[in-house]
Amino acid sequence: MRTEYPAKILLAWGEAIMGHTGLRDWLIKNDYPELGIFTYALRNKQDARKWLMDNGHPHLVAIITGIEGDVVALKWLEHNGMNVLKHVALTGDGDQESFQWLVDHGHRELAMVGNKMHQVKRAMDDDHRDPHKYTQDRGS
Repeated sequence: MRTEYPAKILLAWGEAIMGHTGLRDWLIKNDYPELGIFTYALRNKQDARKWLMDNGHPHLVAIITGIEGDVVALKWLEHNGMNVLKHVALTGDGDQESFQWLVDHGHRELAMVGNKMHQVKRAMDDDHRDPHKYTQDRGS
């Protein structure tokens, strides 16, 4: 289970999270498939979440479910010595104190990635609440 990445990979991951499909595909094809697949899982693609679990990346699923308010996932990250990733999840849920904790502890790239996760999740929530977009998605 890989939990540390070079800064340039984290920057590419952040851009992939924001929708840069070229970088997402590059990550998938260049030894970082879990980070590319994560972008699908973040957007509620269940087959992507299953792939992450089946391929040894439960910590990435825990980040996503932690963003979605799963307290058990956050405790699991902490219990397994992944406190940094717990703060990434909390940042993804909009927690400014966790964002600052990441910056203060030398994890600036992960703070930015967490912030990008938050932007994507917030946009998804807004889309879900917008009756016009909701209707279009359902083909009505």
